[in-house]
Amino acid sequence: MKKDGDICVIGGGAIGKASALALAREGYRVLLLSPDSEGASPSIGRASSWDLRVYALNHVAHRLLSSLKVWDAMDGSRITPVDAIAVQGDDAVRGQLAFDAYGARVGALAWIIEESNLNQALDSALRFTNGVTQLKGRAVALASRDQQADILLDNGDEIRVSLVVGADGAYSWVRSQSDIGLDYRAYDQRALVANFSCTNAHHGVARQWFLGSEGIVALLPLPGNRVSLVWSAPDTLADHLLSSPVGYLAERLAALPGQTLGTFTMLPSAEPRAFPLRLIRSQSLVAHRVALVGDAAHVVHPLAGQGMNLGFADIDALLAALKEQGREADCGNDRLLARYARLRKEEVLLMQLTTDGLHRLFASELAPLRIIRNAGMGLLNKLPFLKQRLVSHALGRSHH
Repeated sequence: MKKDGDICVIGGGAIGKASALALAREGYRVLLLSPDSEGASPSIGRASSWDLRVYALNHVAHRLLSSLKVWDAMDGSRITPVDAIAVQGDDAVRGQLAFDAYGARVGALAWIIEESNLNQALDSALRFTNGVTQLKGRAVALASRDQQADILLDNGDEIRVSLVVGADGAYSWVRSQSDIGLDYRAYDQRALVANFSCTNAHHGVARQWFLGSEGIVALLPLPGNRVSLVWSAPDTLADHLLSSPVGYLAERLAALPGQTLGTFTMLPSAEPRAFPLRLIRSQSLVAHRVALVGDAAHVVHPLAGQGMNLGFADIDALLAALKEQGREADCGNDRLLARYARLRKEEVLLMQLTTDGLHRLFASELAPLRIIRNAGMGLLNKLPFLKQRLVSHALGRSHH
């Protein structure tokens, strides 16, 4: 069977679904191709269980999801606004940095959202959207011709569109088919995730500790007295934490310097999980009739919690490039794609350099570097102008 459309989005994750919704809302006929294995996202189910994967979504993501009617379709009782961020270096006195929503003149700095809450809202929005045809199957060949792109599926079906959007994750098939090279570096770290209840209130503060050779600990606020842990730990420490009794991790958190949340109890499933960390930099965001978005385009260290936000900003930029050239024009032409790549280049590079640079700076055990990084944090905390610039960047206000 042959299937025609304007745009084919490949990838069944949140960024793929949001891309399909956003493009359909602009009037394009969109085919959303996701592998069979991904299926429907698991329902949130019991209130006692919390997703291990949570995202800190910024204002760009909030605006895009609101415009797609997805934000209000999420379960609001499971979303926590972040009112402040407290960062601590490995010198508890000098190395401190704090941001708050009041100082940044916004209602919230970010919102903590569970993966399943986001995916369920996206799935129901897709069911009610006319312009999206959802296809299951695996693409096995991609050929970008002058006037169109052809995709062959493993069941023999063919898809013919003007533009292919690769939203298929860090190991993107679309990227490899398009001969886009990449720079890859493993961090020899894993992100260990688990959820805890704590005895004291978190007051909507996201807390982060840079612990030098022990990596970076982030505690993100969940509703009630609950927090989500993301510990970017060197591989050997991650192994140790994963193989220790459950109570050990809670004790380690209770012993963090300047920690005010009291004692911790791991929430069900009481099984921490770990994901390998890496830096993946695509050498281009576009190829002939192809645009990459989300992790297919860039994977950054999670220390700034910006991976998902970069993906939503990609969608935003692709829409801006399409709007500028008008609905009648060919939506996969090279000029449009070059414009999309230009719109994203600076922010993506900045985020890669920042997260990678901070990771290197804080992973170092050299005494002079420890002093510089802690003094730098203390100094930044006292410079409102610079701090303001940093905050607006993290909020995603750079292109307004």
